[in-house]
Amino acid sequence: MGTGGESSSVARTRIPIIERWSGPLIRTRTAAAAALPILLLASAARAQTGELPRTHAPGATVAGITPGDLMSRLYVLADDSMMGREAGTIGNVKGTNYVAAQFRAIGLESGGENGGFFQTVPLIDRGMMPGASLSAAGTPLNVGQHFVPLFYLGPYAFSPNARAANAPVVFGGRIGGQTITAEQARGKVVILLPPMQNGQENFRWWRVQGVPRYPDAAAIAIASLDATPAGTVEALLEPSTEIQEENQAPDPSAVSGPGMIVSRAAAERMLGAPLAAAKPGDAGKTVSAAWRFGDMPTEAPARNVIGILRGSDPALRGQYVVISAHNDHEGILAMALDHDSVRAYNRVMRPQGANDPVGTPTPQQQARIAALRDSLRRAHGGAVRLDSIMNGADDDGSGTVTLIEIAQSLAAGERPRRSILFMSHTGEEKGLYGSQWFTDHPTVPRDSIVTDLNMDMVGRGRAEDVAHGGPWSIQMIGSRRLSTQLGALIDSLNAGRPNPMQIDYSFDAHGHPLNRYCRSDHFMYARYGIPITYFSLGYHVDYHQPTDEPQYIDYDHMARVGAFVRDIALAVANRPERLVVDGPRQDPNAPCRQ
Repeated sequence: MGTGGESSSVARTRIPIIERWSGPLIRTRTAAAAALPILLLASAARAQTGELPRTHAPGATVAGITPGDLMSRLYVLADDSMMGREAGTIGNVKGTNYVAAQFRAIGLESGGENGGFFQTVPLIDRGMMPGASLSAAGTPLNVGQHFVPLFYLGPYAFSPNARAANAPVVFGGRIGGQTITAEQARGKVVILLPPMQNGQENFRWWRVQGVPRYPDAAAIAIASLDATPAGTVEALLEPSTEIQEENQAPDPSAVSGPGMIVSRAAAERMLGAPLAAAKPGDAGKTVSAAWRFGDMPTEAPARNVIGILRGSDPALRGQYVVISAHNDHEGILAMALDHDSVRAYNRVMRPQGANDPVGTPTPQQQARIAALRDSLRRAHGGAVRLDSIMNGADDDGSGTVTLIEIAQSLAAGERPRRSILFMSHTGEEKGLYGSQWFTDHPTVPRDSIVTDLNMDMVGRGRAEDVAHGGPWSIQMIGSRRLSTQLGALIDSLNAGRPNPMQIDYSFDAHGHPLNRYCRSDHFMYARYGIPITYFSLGYHVDYHQPTDEPQYIDYDHMARVGAFVRDIALAVANRPERLVVDGPRQDPNAPCRQ
């Protein structure tokens, strides 16, 4: 599942990773874990997490959806050899090769390009080229420490190239207050202060209405670097991955001059005076600036994997029920972390993993973290285990192997009337790129898609893992937003099951702060008016952490989810009439809002 709320808007809005991750390199989750007794015995620590062995020898699979089959498949897909499956890397190629091989062995028809199972998503890495420089009155400043160049940031497009030589500096004012005009900024380096929020400077200035645009400025410098989290600065300095087709030149009238964020000290050096006393229009020193942003191909292709189970009804087989999950995760961290320390820290400080902010523990919390870490370490033989691979066993290895299990189950039984399209999306973690590309460039007619049933993180859900968890729990989003018939069908089917799923609809509330309707691939279908339902078992301590590994998965629960989604797909596929769309539609290119 993608991380930040706003980042999961349509990728064209160009909200980069800065909105998805603004903390240090430790990221994790489990709600009830913080309440566990801290002085655990080693065996109890393993029991509370449902921990399985770190390795597992896969066995032959059967037609039914079984915990054993899911375990066999997930230990392969989320193995360290898959290198975290980041879209555009060799690891994701290996992961998508595995999915395609499974589809082929099951006997699905290929639904990709050129008669194969793959659909290539044309990703590029856009970033700052080496050699960026900035000097104020002849004094060099350091990139990352004193300034960070910008290209796209939210709705703001800056010139990709800076070429200023001894340009005069002018103080532009504070964003949200009085600022200079575009004519006053012409040919100058404009220094702006970030907006104020609750008495403090808000480094997220791009969220504020009325940020001035200076298309003819030599450069624009927002003095917000000191308030910007270190993780955000790191993200801004890294290349961002985008869909190549969407990298068309923006409307020149919407582009400002070259942009950067700078430290307060750098801004005062550029201005030659304290910022506290500056007034809009005040003249400063001279600045020279040079940098360039460019596009580079990704390391390897990013690929959706598409298989089709052809329907039995000649009149309906041209319609498709899509069942989807994403195959990518977040690759390899730049540094290795202590596995048990990450889990212990997150249990105490971050019960929802990457959804929770990083904080400094109190002495009492630090003692709890240390005790839990030591207990976990004893359970694992006493050795420190360093880990840098973001295996993504739950996110979304769990959805991917459940997708394969559903495909095998349906292929072994009586064919449904409509066709089932099994979609393994790439690039979800980058910004829903695989689902965006497929729905913009579908390999079947877009209007033939009846619904998308999307699974993301369906491998955890124990009561000690997530709030309101339990053996029959499931979280659902979107089932009535576009088709009330779809929501009614699911509830009716569930009520007739011998053991109904306990459905939690709370995350579907409009305006919910976690914004989950916008954070996984189903939204890319919904923006085109295709009814969707999103299935999940929820966040836990290992969400977007290097600790998201197969030994922590609840395979029995995952099998129950798989059977539930399979039965829903069959019910939709066998309806005499397709689902009626009676919910409001939106502009497909507009940002998502829960």
